[in-house]
Amino acid sequence: MTQLMIQDDTSLKHALQELAETDKDVARALSEAGLPPLRYRPPGFATLLRIIVAQQVSLAAAATIWSRLETACQPLEPRRLLQLGDEDLRAAGLSRQKQGYARSLAELMAAGELDLQVLEELDDEAAVAHITRVKGLGRWSAEVYLLFSHGRPDVWPADDVGLMIGMERLKRLPERPTVKDMRVLGEDWRPYRAAAARLLWHYRQFASETTGGTDTLP
Repeated sequence: MTQLMIQDDTSLKHALQELAETDKDVARALSEAGLPPLRYRPPGFATLLRIIVAQQVSLAAAATIWSRLETACQPLEPRRLLQLGDEDLRAAGLSRQKQGYARSLAELMAAGELDLQVLEELDDEAAVAHITRVKGLGRWSAEVYLLFSHGRPDVWPADDVGLMIGMERLKRLPERPTVKDMRVLGEDWRPYRAAAARLLWHYRQFASETTGGTDTLP
């Protein structure tokens, strides 16, 4: 299997078709739910900041906070965010904890200590380690960024609850898999686990809508 970056719908389709050739459940999900969306996010400060904003709040709340923050921080760049006071960030909807996370990200980028261009030269684990130097950006956040903004083909956020639910439904498991289970189950999808992750998120939503549930994407 020749590995390729997942940067457009064509490369995503190719990766999933290769997985479908050896996994009948992937083939079934593609037949039932269709190709998942690419959900590309431009790499850079704004996308990492948006990941921080979205942590532990609903999609609607995150969208409202993000809109206020975009208005308050023009241009949306590290040095400009650092010029905002605590009251400005609080008015946008950021908690005291997230204010600290946002400032950590902005400070490291403004000082050149977090160089996102360097990520292109690093393997997945080293790239995760580079991003998680930012307070508030853990492994899941780093993996989601690398998956959606860099098109890395084999990133696998095994501790994502949405993926666990998707895996449970795709594989018709008797119960939701653990993180350890997810790591084991994901091995069969190398080197395109990032494509499989998109499919699981997509299939989770498809299954929820089919059965009248209320699941939302991560």
